[in-house]
Amino acid sequence: MTDQPSQPTSSPDPSSPSAAKGHDKEQGKFVSGSIFRHVVTMTGAGSVGLMAVFAVDFANLFYISLLGETQLAAAIGYSATIMFFNNSVSIGLTIAGSAIVARALGAGDKELARRRSGSALLATVLIMTLIVAAVFRFIPQLLTLVGAKGEAHLVAVDFLSIVIPSLPLLGIVMMLSGILRASGDAKGAMMVTLSGGIASAVLDPIFIFGLGMGVNGAAIASVLSRCVMVAIGIRSVVMVHKLVGRPTDLRDLLNHWKVLFPIAIPAILTNVATPVGNAYVTMSIAPYGDAAVAGWAIVGRIIPLSYTALFALSGSVGPIFGQNLGAGKLDRVRQTLRESMIFVLAYTVGVWILLFAAQDWIVQIFSAEGDTASFVRYFCTFIAPSGIFLGFLFVSNAAFNNLGHATYSTGFNWGKATLGTIPPVMLGTALAGAEGAMMGQAVGALVFGLASISTCYYVINRYHKDKTVPAVDVEDEIALTKRALSPFSSGKANM
Repeated sequence: MTDQPSQPTSSPDPSSPSAAKGHDKEQGKFVSGSIFRHVVTMTGAGSVGLMAVFAVDFANLFYISLLGETQLAAAIGYSATIMFFNNSVSIGLTIAGSAIVARALGAGDKELARRRSGSALLATVLIMTLIVAAVFRFIPQLLTLVGAKGEAHLVAVDFLSIVIPSLPLLGIVMMLSGILRASGDAKGAMMVTLSGGIASAVLDPIFIFGLGMGVNGAAIASVLSRCVMVAIGIRSVVMVHKLVGRPTDLRDLLNHWKVLFPIAIPAILTNVATPVGNAYVTMSIAPYGDAAVAGWAIVGRIIPLSYTALFALSGSVGPIFGQNLGAGKLDRVRQTLRESMIFVLAYTVGVWILLFAAQDWIVQIFSAEGDTASFVRYFCTFIAPSGIFLGFLFVSNAAFNNLGHATYSTGFNWGKATLGTIPPVMLGTALAGAEGAMMGQAVGALVFGLASISTCYYVINRYHKDKTVPAVDVEDEIALTKRALSPFSSGKANM
């Protein structure tokens, strides 16, 4: 059984697998040429768009810090913790949608890819709408759960009440960007994200200062920027690439979902692990006051902006793994893992040096004082290099998903979020207060990052030795179901 509807006609249907084998056989762009060049090109293009958004987020918190109230920055920190959970579901769906589209394109069947894109977008809208309905009424209770109280709690409730209803828009944006990356259009995916960054850069100061709306103005600007990204994404995917089609009937839709959800469910579980760990860290920092949480909020903006390329890599390397595995080129799959690690090491060391040198400037621009300033300095000096091990985890997740070991990704992410977070964060806070929470989280990243990348090499070498991973055939539903792309996890999750 495949996710193609049966055709009663006597002549071959042009969208059927057999027809695809006879014509329309276009091989993916990543199955030849320099792997490192593909990694750098895709990551570089993705970084531009993400950096625009993260720079705007950075500026957004800077604008709020100019209002002169620590509670407002703390409110953003609490709000980000809640949004992290919700956005992770969109990320998991995007992983699955990108996976099944990339596999169809890698096997040369564009018509199948179009119908899968449409089915994935419909699933995203339905699921994100259900999440909005479930979460909206419990916003105050969820903020209380992560430690918000007083003025920071009230401000965060207002902020989330505006932003949470726009989650379906963000889900659509992520899926459209994932489809563009799956097709190899790094520039198109970049433009979708970049458009949102430009819109926010224009709208944030207008709503926060010009209209005097403060934090609520930042929330409204965020919603409007998502509308802009949806418009640009639809233009690129639907009008330019013509990569969205309607399923032929209900049976066709359900068959696509049968391929989508076995990938999406473990991907969602994998991605939800990160906000679980992040929420525990926030809860551990909250008892030390709004000043510490404000420092955590600033760090939450520094991390995505500084490590933009790692987050872009986590989304960009997936199609490279997927297309080469689809073509049965295991040597290039292993080479993709190795050269991605080299990129992670070089990039993270460079970022650490820059953060260490710029920590006084960072503290100054956010007008951070006291515990807030100390928290930020501690991150720049001691915690920043732990990005190496997060990068390893991102890349190994990509390989696990593509090799049919999505449960390994889930296991390592949940291990890091629980065993790699709770015990070391408890010990860290006991020994060093709020800053110790970050150190504990970094220790967990080190342990699970090294463990995941070592396991990944073992799995790839075993498959390469046994030659048990065949080229993906469009008719092989099991292969399509078991192999996914890397999680485009942290980047959007922190938005």
